[in-house]
Amino acid sequence: SETAAEKFERQHMDSYSSSSSNSNYCNQMMKRREMTDGWCKPVNTFIHESLEDVQAVCSQKSVTCKNGQTNCHQSSTTMHITDCRETGSSKYPNCAYKASNLKKHIIIACEGNPYVPVHFDASV
Repeated sequence: SETAAEKFERQHMDSYSSSSSNSNYCNQMMKRREMTDGWCKPVNTFIHESLEDVQAVCSQKSVTCKNGQTNCHQSSTTMHITDCRETGSSKYPNCAYKASNLKKHIIIACEGNPYVPVHFDASV
């Protein structure tokens, strides 16, 4: 079965596409990355940076996660991301998303040995 680190990569990493303002991007990617199986995941962020650069965030500034845990880290530089949000007319199984291209600092939770990203917490 999928590890937390593998799930993070599936749900949040899209290194090789430049952040795309193409409105179809979210609809295609949410489906392709299996976030519309059984329900429509309401919000998801894709990161358009190398996995190496995202993994490096685990050794950057420590911050408290939204849930109060202390294993979150904030990127020292801004990163290209795409926020996908469900539209008002979206209804399973026809999940529909709006894309926003942003350049922001990411906050991710890391765990394990090696210490790797397992959860996308926020962007600031």
